[in-house]
Amino acid sequence: MRVAGGWGVAGLVSRWLWAGLLALWLLLPSAGRATLAAPGLCVGPVCGDEISRSAKYHWQLRLRVGDQENHRERILVDCRNGGISPQLGPVDRAYAAAVARRYCRLTWPSEAPSGAPRS
Repeated sequence: MRVAGGWGVAGLVSRWLWAGLLALWLLLPSAGRATLAAPGLCVGPVCGDEISRSAKYHWQLRLRVGDQENHRERILVDCRNGGISPQLGPVDRAYAAAVARRYCRLTWPSEAPSGAPRS
């Protein structure tokens, strides 16, 4: 015998099943775009991530840069003089150089004593 207005156990399970399917439908498409949601370091329209330091030459950094038009490339940065290799590419070099300078400034060892304020 059914209680008027009640769904019972089967109705409750059915509701939870539909709620779970709705949550999966809403959350799964965003799982593939996780890299777009959390860039490493951005200057203007260009962002850099996947940074690594060269084992052989400690002044070189390798990083991946990308812009808002989905142009991506890997560049090599010389932190001694700020040079970028390759000098031409699909990503705007002015912004890529700014990202590279900021990474160099953040990762380059400082000559200041520990505890000194950064300028």
